[in-house]
Amino acid sequence: MLLALYFFTQKPRKQTKTNNMKTKIFTLLITVFLLGCNTESKKQISNPEDYNAYLNSENKNLKTAQDELAFWENKLEATPNQFPYLAKKASAETQLFGITGDIQHLINAENYLIEVNKTTNYNEAGYLRALARNYISQHRFKEALLLLKKAETNGENLAGTQKMLFDVHMELGNNDKAKHYLEQVVDLNSFDYLIRTAKWNDHKGNLDAAIKYMEQAMAKTESSKIKSSMQWSYTNIADFYGHDGQIQKSYNYFLKALELNPNDAYAKKGIAWIIYSYERNPEEALRILNTITTNYKAPDYYLLKAEIAEFMKDETANTKYLSQYKEAVKDSNYGDMYNAYNIELLAETNPDSALVLSKKEIENRATAQTYDLLSWAHLQKGNTAEALKIAKEHVVNKTYEPTVLYHLAEIYKANNMEDELKPLKEELLGASYELGPIMETKIKQL
Repeated sequence: MLLALYFFTQKPRKQTKTNNMKTKIFTLLITVFLLGCNTESKKQISNPEDYNAYLNSENKNLKTAQDELAFWENKLEATPNQFPYLAKKASAETQLFGITGDIQHLINAENYLIEVNKTTNYNEAGYLRALARNYISQHRFKEALLLLKKAETNGENLAGTQKMLFDVHMELGNNDKAKHYLEQVVDLNSFDYLIRTAKWNDHKGNLDAAIKYMEQAMAKTESSKIKSSMQWSYTNIADFYGHDGQIQKSYNYFLKALELNPNDAYAKKGIAWIIYSYERNPEEALRILNTITTNYKAPDYYLLKAEIAEFMKDETANTKYLSQYKEAVKDSNYGDMYNAYNIELLAETNPDSALVLSKKEIENRATAQTYDLLSWAHLQKGNTAEALKIAKEHVVNKTYEPTVLYHLAEIYKANNMEDELKPLKEELLGASYELGPIMETKIKQL
């Protein structure tokens, strides 16, 4: 079972062909040497004493958000004509979604924001952006774009709207438009600009620049002492350091996020991944994840647990976790949020359904990643030529995510393209931490 964390990696260096036998032997020796170093250089990074206190801590943020929701509910009940209170309720519900992973809170927030936008005839840019932000969380990017275009026409806090237009166009695969909006908000003293230019550079395959800008953004949050922004920047820089092979730094910043919020599920998941993928300690990683899923309801955590169970060769647990995931995503409130995960799963067992869903996902957002899923579904169905055609047109040199590159490698292998496969395999072996131990085994078999 393939679980993708969908990490980005740096752009592969171009390879040149040679018939020189000495060069080939030298390259082979270097590859063997690097693989050996990769194995031996791994060391124990984590210590349960660093994070045990966070695994079962009282969730104070949950109580605060619940109290805030109750406060605004009472205010609105007392003065029903005060529609701004609806936006306050929506904000509290959004916080509850972030804390619990319960999709119903996000839907509740949507309903309140629709009501307040109707009341204001969709003429208030702030409320339009709030509803667009909710739709982005639900992967309803085209609907978010329509709202943001209205907000852009309105003109109020135009820079705030332009930043969100960058976000949506990135999600939709409209890279030229995304770049246009990023250029409208250039400000190296702005946290909002720095995190977006970091994202842009990551997308372009320039991980060094992405890290540089994210570090600058993190410094801004530390100066401001805004805890929520600091927590967000710590988990994001931890991700970037992980992509770059700086595992110790990644671990340290996940811990810093937990110092600010002991119930940060994403930070705990990040630590679990380090322990599983880097340290190869699946039992401890699963122990951490089990504490998360006790109170946090995001379905993708079950997929990670299923992958770890597969690595442990525990078929019973693997089946159980996959069943829990499938049961969770039956909730219609999730809409298209888990299409990518579902396509990956279906491609292995029901490629026809995977093809149907991948085409729907391309209608939602035609990105290199969604076209990759379509080509992968074709490959699993045995349509090797069609898979290659789609990959060449829409995927190659358009994204550098390791999962996508692995799919591309399998497509090259199926089409007997050894010259294209060899350098890609070497690149993928360097991304084994990001892909995980199960994928590493598959890569070695390419």
